[in-house]
Amino acid sequence: MAHRLELPAVKIALVDSGIGLLAAAAAVRRARPDADLVLSSDPDGMPWGPRAADDIAARALACARAAAAFGPDALIVACNTASVHALPVLRAELEPGVPVIGTVPAVKPAAQGGGPVAVWATPATTGSPYQRRLIAEFGRDAQIVEVPCHGLADAVEGAQEHAVDTAVAAAAGLTPPGVRSVVLGCTHYELVGTRIRAAVAPDGGPRPALYGSAGAVAAQALRRAGAAPDPEAPPTGTLTVLLSGRAAALPEAAGTYAEGRLLSAASALP
Repeated sequence: MAHRLELPAVKIALVDSGIGLLAAAAAVRRARPDADLVLSSDPDGMPWGPRAADDIAARALACARAAAAFGPDALIVACNTASVHALPVLRAELEPGVPVIGTVPAVKPAAQGGGPVAVWATPATTGSPYQRRLIAEFGRDAQIVEVPCHGLADAVEGAQEHAVDTAVAAAAGLTPPGVRSVVLGCTHYELVGTRIRAAVAPDGGPRPALYGSAGAVAAQALRRAGAAPDPEAPPTGTLTVLLSGRAAALPEAAGTYAEGRLLSAASALP
């Protein structure tokens, strides 16, 4: 019987203000079930969005330092806001020893699929110079509309089911009919992607394609870590959770989402 080739160990860290990092962490887990994960979030300082740019960078750096103490092979900034404001600071401190991978809304692949495209993002990001530059650079000739999602990230963070439904319905109401693609411009939104698709295409109409960032950043992190994807690897990966630098269990709200349950189940294996 052929013996399975043993892969080198790999450890990936992820940073976010809250549980928005679950989508990318689950993508890494699916690609490499043997990868050790370090999830470093900041419940003491969230949400990061309303903070000044320097404050966001400082809090993201504190989370990254806490994660870096565990010796990761790569670090994912699993937050759109932190990727805008903190990437230069994190890379200046951690690279080249630890590659740092940012999260960018998937405007480019959505536009390549043809329009019209809706970009769902936080109110602070919607209409921002950053997002407008992204659309101008990668939007091609696609018809793109920016949709502010009031309260959605907070509702997802708190696993507030009714508030999620209300926020999704409000953003769907601002989304023009007939959009072919929805870009999820906040990592929290990926945790409720199924509900977003259903809300944008009610009454049994064709549902739009969703474009998140989790799969792409997970693949990039593994590549930068020198680790090939191997979904059939043994599920031996460990899970370390840091909440504002403190060792802890996954927040209870994480269990509301399939990604959180996947990580919890894997970490509970003997």
